[in-house]
Amino acid sequence: MKTYFFFLLIILISIPALAQKNQEINYDSDRTLKNEERYPGALILSGIENQVYFDHDGIEVWCDNAVFYKKANFFKAYGNIRMQQGDSVSMTSKYAEYNGNTEFAFASGNVKMKRPQTTLETDSLFFDRLKQQAYYRSGGKVTDTASVLTSTEGRYFMEENKYSFKYNVVVTNPEYTINSEQLDFYSESGHAYLYGPSTIKSETSTVYCERGFYDTRADNGYFVKNSQINYDNRILKGDSLYFNRERKFASATNNIKVIDTINNSRITGHYAEVYREKDSVFITKRALAASLQERDTLFIHSDTIMVTGKPEKRVIRGYYNVRMFKEDQSGQNPMSGKSDSIYSDQQSGLTKLINLSSKGSTKPVLWSGLNQMSGDSIHLHSNTNTEQLDSLRVFNNAFLIQKDSIEGYNQLKGKELTGFFTDNALERVVIDKNTETLNYMRNDDQELIGINKTLASSVEIFFEDQQMTDIYYYRQVDGKLTPEEEFPPNARRLQGFNWRGEERILDKEGLFAGEEDPELTKIQGIALPDEPEEFFEERDEDDLLLDKNSRLNPKVLKNRKIDSLKFKSRKSSDSLKINPNKADTLKIQTDKVQ
Repeated sequence: MKTYFFFLLIILISIPALAQKNQEINYDSDRTLKNEERYPGALILSGIENQVYFDHDGIEVWCDNAVFYKKANFFKAYGNIRMQQGDSVSMTSKYAEYNGNTEFAFASGNVKMKRPQTTLETDSLFFDRLKQQAYYRSGGKVTDTASVLTSTEGRYFMEENKYSFKYNVVVTNPEYTINSEQLDFYSESGHAYLYGPSTIKSETSTVYCERGFYDTRADNGYFVKNSQINYDNRILKGDSLYFNRERKFASATNNIKVIDTINNSRITGHYAEVYREKDSVFITKRALAASLQERDTLFIHSDTIMVTGKPEKRVIRGYYNVRMFKEDQSGQNPMSGKSDSIYSDQQSGLTKLINLSSKGSTKPVLWSGLNQMSGDSIHLHSNTNTEQLDSLRVFNNAFLIQKDSIEGYNQLKGKELTGFFTDNALERVVIDKNTETLNYMRNDDQELIGINKTLASSVEIFFEDQQMTDIYYYRQVDGKLTPEEEFPPNARRLQGFNWRGEERILDKEGLFAGEEDPELTKIQGIALPDEPEEFFEERDEDDLLLDKNSRLNPKVLKNRKIDSLKFKSRKSSDSLKINPNKADTLKIQTDKVQ
């Protein structure tokens, strides 16, 4: 029994020892020499008819010549090198090193690593087979089925089919160019994740973001954090943006802004769609359009706003619960209005307030100072040169109401109303066809002398400082001034009277009065990339990634600033050319890279 346990203990102790034993590198060579003076303890392998061949734990290497330190399980390969790992990874270079104990390789000189979907090219590459990761820090290029990606530093995670590029990242595609601070690229799917200030630029648009996703093969993307899309004449901003190049479509969600750089206008809201080919914008959720004119600004708010047409023929349409406010620099002559829908043609300067319902409360209404005008539809005409209001027309059931300075309401009604403006202030109004008026008449001391009710074919009213000063009746049919006490209270309002002064919009904030803030869509963010472990791990001084006979000094195999390792063929020596830079000075010492 004791003997049985003794042998079992020996077996258990031996298993880890066997597991830790490194597999030896196998080789084949047409010629094998020794040169103890130059390469102590090494075999010098050369190909004559066939290349030198190495085989180690699933990796195969072919080269013209090699120096093989068999005891150290390490070799240096020269000339027309080809490495193959299974069916998925192949690499070519002019020079390479490989340590069978650490399964770590280094290659330089026109390095090309090929995968089914991509080809990586660089001047020097580190390859850790245990981690299944490749790394360069001296500039590299990856060619995908659709694009070419370049960067100063790059790392390839083979198990994930993922490249992580840093510093001066550029993606070149026939349709666009991407510039980014950091980009993660998945070669199997063609998906790219952008981090830091990044742009995607094409002939028709430029996308900017500080965090985003882009499908390089389907040409669509999703962007967050300070993202915007610049078209030829429009800028789209929002908390998140979606972009589809093939459909020429973009959408934005939450805190969005669409800026028209040609017509100097801006639309805000919380959801927008832009169709570049059709020159149209759709916006909703607290939608607000602002036409930023030199002298004043026109604001339009509605449930939904659409902007269509080429830059020189822009048309703004608002649907449902339209509210309008027009300010001017003097602050004395603001104008506001309400309607079911609105149509504004920036080229002609025509704005229409349109009724879509038979309910009286939804009929278009317009306030100029204390004057309220309403009807089935209202047209405003602006002078496109001076950018000021020129005139207005009210069609069908035109009604003008002005609150009397003390009590009651001055009222004028007819079939149509035409108004004329000077410096955005209402100066004159003409009401035609079957007009009726009811006015509170006062003397110079503002004492009421009676109420005048008149029927006429048409009426002309003049204003000064937004107040009625003179009224002229044409083809008067009937008119009478009646003392107040003799005028019945229930007859002091003309048929169709509807004073809506409490709805008057006095400032920009009033456009949203009584409305609840919309419930914003929860943005699906893009998480920052997981910080991977450093490519080079800390090692003891006597535990080398390559070997003491490597060209690379152990200091090179450390995580450090960007450097440039350049290969140069030299007949007289076995050397690696180093281009020092200011950040990290490298020197050649006895065939070592520092």
